Amino acid sequence: MRFRGLLAATGVLAALAVLVWWSQRTKQNEPDKASTDTSKIVSIPEDQITRVEVKRAAGETTVLERKDGQWAITAPRPLRADQDAASSLVSSAASLSSDQVVFDKPPANLDEFGLKSPSVEVILTGKDGKQKIIEIGDEAPTGSSYFVRLAGDPRVFTIASYNKLALDKTGNDLRDKRLLTFDQNKLTRVELTAKGQTLEFGKNGRNEWQIVKPQPVRADGALVDELVRKLGDAKMDALAAGDDIKKAAQGFNAGAPAGVVRVTDAAGTQELVVHRGADKNYYAKSSVIEGVHKLDNDLGEMLVKGLDGYRNKKLFDFGWSEPSKVEVRDGGKTWVWSKAGQDWLAGAKKVDPSTVQAVIDELRNLSATKFPPGGFTTPSIDLSVTSEDGKRVERVQLSGAGKSWFAKRENEPSIYEVDASAIDSLRKAVTSVKEAPPEKK
Repeated sequence: MRFRGLLAATGVLAALAVLVWWSQRTKQNEPDKASTDTSKIVSIPEDQITRVEVKRAAGETTVLERKDGQWAITAPRPLRADQDAASSLVSSAASLSSDQVVFDKPPANLDEFGLKSPSVEVILTGKDGKQKIIEIGDEAPTGSSYFVRLAGDPRVFTIASYNKLALDKTGNDLRDKRLLTFDQNKLTRVELTAKGQTLEFGKNGRNEWQIVKPQPVRADGALVDELVRKLGDAKMDALAAGDDIKKAAQGFNAGAPAGVVRVTDAAGTQELVVHRGADKNYYAKSSVIEGVHKLDNDLGEMLVKGLDGYRNKKLFDFGWSEPSKVEVRDGGKTWVWSKAGQDWLAGAKKVDPSTVQAVIDELRNLSATKFPPGGFTTPSIDLSVTSEDGKRVERVQLSGAGKSWFAKRENEPSIYEVDASAIDSLRKAVTSVKEAPPEKK
C-alpha cells in the first residue's frame, strides 16, 4: 500500500513540475499576456495554390505541383498523386487555424519550442509566386498540440495534433497507390485472359455490360461491375517493408500464371499480369506502377471464372422494374395480363394483383443452371414480358418435359438449361391467378 501511495505521489509531483515549467517559461518569454483566442494562421484560396513543398528534418522533401488541374508529385521522384490525399493536404494548409496564440511577440528563445530548426516546414506557393511558410516545432507539454509559426509572423501558435498529421506527409503518403488508374465512368472495355481463354466485355446501347468475345452473349452486369470495382480498388501496400516486398516478388516469380487483365478508357489501355503463388495467394505486376503487389484473393478468383462464370443466367432482364404486360402460352391455354394504373386486368376484368405479382416473381427468378450446346426442341411454353413503358419486350420459349427443360430467348442462339422445379412453380403461379375480390360499397 505504501508503495502504491509513493507511485501516486510521484505522478502528481511530475504533473505539477510540468505545469510550473510551462508557467515559468511563459513568464520569461512573454512580456505581455498571451492571447487565448484562436486565430487563422493561413487563409489562402485553395485554387490559388500551385505548389506545395513539405520539408521534413528527419526525412525526404516532397513536392506537389498542380498541372492541368491535377496534382502530381515531382520530388523526391516523379509519381502519380492521389488526388484526394493531395487536395486534403492543400485544404488543411490553406486554411490552417490555431488552437491558441501562445505569444503575440517573438519569444526570447525559439529553440525551446522546436521552431529554430522546425521538424516540418510546409511551403505554399501561389499563382503570383508568393510563398507562405508554415513551421512546425515540438509537441506542447500539455499534449495533443504542437507549436507552430508562420515565417515572417512574430506570433507563436499551437495547432491540434490532427492538423500536424494532416500536413506532415511524405511522397509515399501522397502517391496514387492504385494498381490500375482507369476512370470507371469512361471505361469502354475489359479483357480477361485466363486458362487459355480470352473474355472481352463491352457496353451495349443500353449501357449494359455484354460479353463480346469469344462470342456475343449476355453478361451478368452486376458481376462485371463488381470486377471493375475491385480492379479500381486494388492498391499497393504503402507500408510494405523489405521482407514483404521480397516475399511478394518471390511469390510472383515462382507462381503459376493465373491471368492477364486489360482495361481501356479514354486515356488508353492498362494491364495487370497475375500469378498465383504456392501459398495460394495472388500477386500482380501492373503497367502503371513498378514492383510486385499482393492482390486480394477475391479479385484473384474473379479473374479465373471463365465464360460461363460471367454469363447472365437470368432468362429475363426486366429486373426490379415493374412490367406493364405479361403473356403466358402453355399448351392450348393463353393468359394475358395488362397493367392499368394500379390495377391488373385480364381483358376487361380486374384480377388480384398479388396473384399476378407471384407470376412476375417466378418469371424474374427463372435462371439457367448451365449452358448446354443443345437440347432445345419444340417449344411448349411461350413467355412474354413488356416493361420500361413498352420500350423493352422480352420473349422466351421453353422446351421439355419431366426433369429436362431448356429455354431460348428471342433472337439469341444461346440455350439455357432450367431446373424443372422452377417450371412447376411458374405453372402453379399462372393457374393460381384469380379475379380481384368485389369492391366494398
